[in-house]
Amino acid sequence: MGIFLRISLAAAAFVLFAGILALLGGDFVWTWGGSKALDIENTPPAVVAPIPEKSGWSAYGGDDGGARYSAVDQIDHETIDDLKVAWTYSTGDLTTRSDVMRRSASEGTPILVDDALTFCTPFNEIIAVDPGTGTEKWRYDAQINLDQRPANQFVCRGIAQWRGTTDVCPVRLLMATNDGRLIAIDAKTGESCGGFGNNGELRIEPGMDLVWPGEFQFTSPPVVVGNTVIVGSAIGDNARVEAPRGAVRAFDVVTGEAKWSFDPIPRDAIAPNADDWLGDGVPIEGHANAWAPMSVDPERGLVFVPTSSPSPDFYGGLRPGDNRYANSVVALNAETGAVHWAFQTVHHDVWDYDLPAQPGLYSVTQNGVRRDVVAQVTKTGLVFVLDRDTGAPVLPVEERAVPQGGATGEVLSPTQPFPVVTPPIVPNRLSPDDAFGLTWFDKRACRKAIAGARNDGLFTPPSEEGTILFPFTGGGANWGGAAFDETRNLLVINMSNAAHHIQLIPADDVAAARETFHDSEIGPQTGAPFAMKREVLMSPLGLPCTSPPWGVIAGVDLASGEIVWRKTFGTVEDLSDGLTKAKLGTPNFGGPIITAGDLVFIGAAMDDYLRAFDIETGTELWRARLPAGGQATPMTYEWQGRQYVVIYAGGHARAGTTLGDQLVAFALPE
Repeated sequence: MGIFLRISLAAAAFVLFAGILALLGGDFVWTWGGSKALDIENTPPAVVAPIPEKSGWSAYGGDDGGARYSAVDQIDHETIDDLKVAWTYSTGDLTTRSDVMRRSASEGTPILVDDALTFCTPFNEIIAVDPGTGTEKWRYDAQINLDQRPANQFVCRGIAQWRGTTDVCPVRLLMATNDGRLIAIDAKTGESCGGFGNNGELRIEPGMDLVWPGEFQFTSPPVVVGNTVIVGSAIGDNARVEAPRGAVRAFDVVTGEAKWSFDPIPRDAIAPNADDWLGDGVPIEGHANAWAPMSVDPERGLVFVPTSSPSPDFYGGLRPGDNRYANSVVALNAETGAVHWAFQTVHHDVWDYDLPAQPGLYSVTQNGVRRDVVAQVTKTGLVFVLDRDTGAPVLPVEERAVPQGGATGEVLSPTQPFPVVTPPIVPNRLSPDDAFGLTWFDKRACRKAIAGARNDGLFTPPSEEGTILFPFTGGGANWGGAAFDETRNLLVINMSNAAHHIQLIPADDVAAARETFHDSEIGPQTGAPFAMKREVLMSPLGLPCTSPPWGVIAGVDLASGEIVWRKTFGTVEDLSDGLTKAKLGTPNFGGPIITAGDLVFIGAAMDDYLRAFDIETGTELWRARLPAGGQATPMTYEWQGRQYVVIYAGGHARAGTTLGDQLVAFALPE
């Protein structure tokens, strides 16, 4: 999984060059214009309605297929200006866990389970609150080891629910933890489901000794099909070739008994994808794991798995071939784990271009015919639309020649798959003339950095002299994924626009490189002939060398592939300590949701706002100030006749946004 970007803007530079920013034109703004900014303080207490009624959000992605669409329409274009904070709930983490907050990211999306709004904190507490008031009902603490240093920070994106007829825990919540456990608790009481595993939990072993505690963890929610619960895993990148296996594991949701395991990497010569791994003997590599959320189609009995790159990320000379089932959407039989079909989006990945987001299970109408599809957004900024039954492209895909001449021993794929009709959502080619800078000096430094690296466009291989990786390993798209409006065939997706500088370092020179580049990320890639150095391509003033906008949000017609609209997303207000509200866009982590009120709600940007956009045009209609970074996907529901929009505002330590611990609910005045 790619690292996240932290932009460190010099406040003095913004004071000095604010006039230069004004010359940028376009989306630059000093005032809110037609958008209304709301303050979270001085919020009146919520009123409890007498009869519980709901139209809810039952799964992490809104539904099993991750559409992130709600039929609730109380909040619309006519009422959006009246949207205000209804209640807030603080987990207390900012006080009780202040020492570990700097290693956390609040990416959780709540779900509505019966009469409780339920969510998980980055530290694997599950908390249930009243949907109308935010009053705590109960909380469960998984007691994870907070002394570990998880490779992907402390993260819990969500939980899953299962409903059955058992005497014990007939409605249960399932959570996978940062320290490698799968936990089942009673949705009504928050108590452990004793018949599941060992007193309500399973310890899932990585299968080998870890280099450090936290190399192996769970960050995304499990999924449930029938009586089967399925989990992926998150594994630290670039430590070694022979790394933990990226197996997808399935268990009986009642007993915890293991049902099946799927390893995307072939472990014997008769595996169906063995012909695409051409090294000597059985591959020793690990990873190709599914760290991003998965989707399920209960009617078809399928689980859709987005897989990542094999280990290590930036050298593949020990694993020649396309490495099929890595970097792929893989449809598995949910009962047996057998592969139903697979579609690979990157052959022989040496760029850390994992599939970063939940495969979207949507229904698209083409020429009057409704067709079930899987839409996959990617770090490369490309969108693939596949038939749900076969994996064949619904919108055409072609193989195109890509740059060659990798490092010594590398065997690159000569071609990569590209959608034909949908262009990239963000740029994927960067020339020295594209260099951005607030000053002549700043721009010259960026221009020199771009010109001095290997830079042949998308899929330029890593090199010893240094390579521009654009988009960077944070995307394009990332774990926040997309939302879909079936009535319009419209996919809404937010993406980042930044670049990495990647350099391969001979394995014998790793120690010296760490001394020389002590502020850079150095991954040893032990077992490979090269280590790696990775840096976000930044100017001396701490700005991206790529031209703004640094974040975008777009609407794509999945029937035709047309980009219907694309807008700058985010301001640099909180990156400049409030000195300017320039709308240059920001890298963003978290995803959108769509409502029947013809609105798109999203946090995600590196400023502390929740926003609403017009789904037809992408015009920003409303924004509300949050108490901390909103790097989580929001959700919405109707409770006792009132629609709420909720986001977890806890910030993202590695991205550098404001840290907090509040669940914030917005609603119209009663």
